[in-house]
Amino acid sequence: MLIGVVGKPNVGKSTFFKALTLMDVYIANFPFATIKPNHGTASVRIECVDKEFGKQCNPRMGTCTNGTRFVPVDLLDVAGLVPGAYKGLGLGNQFLNDLNMADALIHVIDASGSTSEKGEPVPAGSYDPADDVRFLETELDMWYLGLIKTGWEKFARTVMQTKANISKSVAKQLSGLRVTEDMVVDAIKNLKLPEDIMSWKDGELLQLAASLRKKTKPIVIAANKIDIPSAENNLHRLKELFPDFKIIPCSAESELALKEAAKNGLIKYSPGDSKFEVIGNLNERQKAALDFVRKDILEKYGSSGVQEVIDYAVLNLLGYIAIYPGGVNKLTDSKGNTLPDCFLMPGNSTALDFAYRLHTDFGKNFIKAIDVKTKMAIGKEHKLKHRDVIEIAAGK
Repeated sequence: MLIGVVGKPNVGKSTFFKALTLMDVYIANFPFATIKPNHGTASVRIECVDKEFGKQCNPRMGTCTNGTRFVPVDLLDVAGLVPGAYKGLGLGNQFLNDLNMADALIHVIDASGSTSEKGEPVPAGSYDPADDVRFLETELDMWYLGLIKTGWEKFARTVMQTKANISKSVAKQLSGLRVTEDMVVDAIKNLKLPEDIMSWKDGELLQLAASLRKKTKPIVIAANKIDIPSAENNLHRLKELFPDFKIIPCSAESELALKEAAKNGLIKYSPGDSKFEVIGNLNERQKAALDFVRKDILEKYGSSGVQEVIDYAVLNLLGYIAIYPGGVNKLTDSKGNTLPDCFLMPGNSTALDFAYRLHTDFGKNFIKAIDVKTKMAIGKEHKLKHRDVIEIAAGK
């Protein structure tokens, strides 16, 4: 699974990325500060199952504190884009190519309206961030359309002459974008496209492109710079204008400040929390900054929003669930670590899918699975639930 962080230049994408990963990335207040993509590891926050067993888990990857587990996911911060990116303007072609393997997108916008359409600083409130929401959809749809139209006439003619299955053929043509046959079937049905593929016009191809883009690149919007006064009114208006989008207010700078303070032993803070505890000696500048974050961000919005965005992308947009391997009589591995692993799996995963995720041999020699919480045996087609703990029984 790969989550892409996208948006125009200078809206805080790199700060958002660093706030999630604590990687040392270049951050500057001018367009195209990011040119090459930054690839790092973020974490999804889930309620751990260890407390249900009266244990403290020992994660092999990620962390767990006080029953809150953070499970690693791959994150990609790509170069910013400007209107016309699909035509190659700005760093458009590079941006789109870098996005190819992303399963979902976090669209970071400057909710305060202090960044122009070209990514240049302007007075707060002077630019309408709603335009950014619209233009990203346009860029992505036109990108998909361009890929569909590449060699389209020859492709469509071949499909008609060989009487090939249209949905299967289109899906194969776009397999690099994770398009499946079922997605194409649904799109053709919903758009009521004619059976004669040769008759599909540019308008219909654009509708098809938009439909497939929404299925393969779902978007959550991070309304960044919510700490700037003009952002609050814009946030309410954005939610009214785009009810189909999840729009989460966030302050990447505040999250980064909290994480850095926690890293340096000044505060106790867990990403996504609504409060922090001061445990170190703060100078006046640090105290003022943290007081601002507490009052104007955490108390007002419930969190900095950054962790909520990545959680929503993975658990809601993509519908992933967290599954633990474990045994009814033993929750530890050979080294004595309790519940060391936690896997993020697609929401429709079965016990057999999980067996294969653990090891190919477990899948091939699957006998049964056991729900460790209920101690009930389950079959290979049993659909798993978020936070299940599963024991796999396999033959030799």
